[in-house]
Amino acid sequence: MIVDVGIYRDGRRAEGPADLSDALREARAKGHSFVWVGLYEPTEDEFDLVTNEFELHPLAVEDALNAHQRPKLEVYDDSLFMVLKPTTYDDAAGTVTTGELMLFVGDCFVVSVRHGEGSPLARVRQRLEHEPEVLKHGPTSVMYAVSDAVVDHYIDVAAALQVDLEELEAEVFAPVGGDNRNTASRIYAFKRQVVEFRRATVPLAEPMTRLAEARLPFVDSGSQPFFRDVSDHLTRANESAEGLDRLLSDILSAHLAQTGVQQNDDMRKISAWAAMAALPTMIAGVYGMNFDHMPELRQPWGYPAVLGLLAVLEFGLHRLFKRRGWL
Repeated sequence: MIVDVGIYRDGRRAEGPADLSDALREARAKGHSFVWVGLYEPTEDEFDLVTNEFELHPLAVEDALNAHQRPKLEVYDDSLFMVLKPTTYDDAAGTVTTGELMLFVGDCFVVSVRHGEGSPLARVRQRLEHEPEVLKHGPTSVMYAVSDAVVDHYIDVAAALQVDLEELEAEVFAPVGGDNRNTASRIYAFKRQVVEFRRATVPLAEPMTRLAEARLPFVDSGSQPFFRDVSDHLTRANESAEGLDRLLSDILSAHLAQTGVQQNDDMRKISAWAAMAALPTMIAGVYGMNFDHMPELRQPWGYPAVLGLLAVLEFGLHRLFKRRGWL
C-alpha cells in the first residue's frame, strides 16, 4: 500500500497535487523539487500505478515486488535502483531478522518500497524534514540518508552480537562442571545468525563503493564524500561481522577439543576402575576352579590372607592411578 506521498521544494515539504503524474510534472517544472512516494509491501495492482507514472524499469519492478534480493545497485535509463537489507536483532531470542528496502531514484522522484520490519524509513523521513539544508539536495539526499541509517544500525547490531558472543565464550571456557550439553548447538545457532547478518552487509560494499567513487546518473556530484563516509561505516560493520564469524569458528573448535579431552579423561577413569575390578576377579576366578592342590587351600588363614592380598593390591593400584591422574 502507499504509505506516504510528499512533495519537497527547496528542502521543505510543500503542498501539491495528490495525483502522482501532476505532482511529478509540477516538480520538474518548478525545479529544486522532487516527489517521494513510500510503499509498504505493495501488491502488483498497487505498484502498477507508480510504475506507469514514473516509468520504472520492469526488471526493477519485478525485483521490488518479489523481494528476496541481494543488496545491489543497478543503473537504468530513467532511474537508479538500489536494494538494502535493514537488520534487527532480538536479544532475548538471539535472532537476526532482515527486511528489504528498495529505492528508485530518478531526476525528480524517489520511490521507496519496503518489505518486512526494521525499516528506518519513517525515522529518516522525519529527520530529513527537520533538516532542509540536507533535503534540498534532492533525491540523492534521500538515498544517502536511508543508506546511512541502515549502515549505522548494522554497527549497533554487530555490537549487540559481540556482547552475546562474549557471554557464550565465557560459558564455553567456564570451569568444568557446568551444563555443556547444548553448547555446541548454541554455538552453531549463533553462527547462523552471524551468517544471516553478513548476507545483509557484505554485498552492500560494492554499491557503496560505486556511489563513493564513480559519477552515476541521478546522483548529485557533490555527494561522493558522504557516500564515502557510509562506505567507511559499512567496512567497520563487515570487519566486525567477519571477526564474529571467525571467533565463533574458533570457539566451536575449542569446545569440540574440550569435549574430546573430557571424553578421553572419562575413558581413562573408566579404564582405571575396570583394571582395579579385573584384579580381584582374576584371583577369585583362580580360586573358583575345582582343583585339590591350590595354594593355602586348606589353611584356616588362607581366606583372610587372600582378602588381605586383594586389599593391598587394590590400594596399590589406586595409589598408582591417582598419582598418574587417572582417577
